[in-house]
Amino acid sequence: MQMINFISNLAMPIIILLIITYGFIEKNKVFDDFLEGAKEGMEIVVSIFPTLVGLFVAIGALRNSGILDLIIHFITPLLNVIHFPSEIMPLAMIRPISGSGSIAIATDIMKNYGVDSQIGIIASTIMGSTETTLYTIAVYTGAVKIKKTRFILLAALAADIVGIISSVIVCNMIK
Repeated sequence: MQMINFISNLAMPIIILLIITYGFIEKNKVFDDFLEGAKEGMEIVVSIFPTLVGLFVAIGALRNSGILDLIIHFITPLLNVIHFPSEIMPLAMIRPISGSGSIAIATDIMKNYGVDSQIGIIASTIMGSTETTLYTIAVYTGAVKIKKTRFILLAALAADIVGIISSVIVCNMIK
């Protein structure tokens, strides 16, 4: 275990040293290249910042409005018919929208039901098989200034739905 910690602590300094060494061998101005990359990174941050602020405000409004609880209340009978645990629904609804929100919900599920419970296993599988779709689309398309994201959004949300449904089916099969 000490050896793994030792290697982990050295990994980043060794990678940085390799990059600098390669830069010197190729006769590049390593520090100037670093500064140029940092400058480009800051430009990207500035360009996508308004999108992120809007997304975070929308997420906060959605979570605090109580609309998720209302939706879950109305679809619980359908979820029971198809053997989809209603306890997972808040995670399934927030996961495509917010990474931090879905982590908070998954943590709450783990505290309430346990990590080895069926609900805990399904929540973990959903976390691993889906993406924070809206955030990812906002960041990546905003960075390259793509305005029309309709088909990207449809494909990504379809993939999230497949991931969520597959997680429930597979976890129920191995129970």
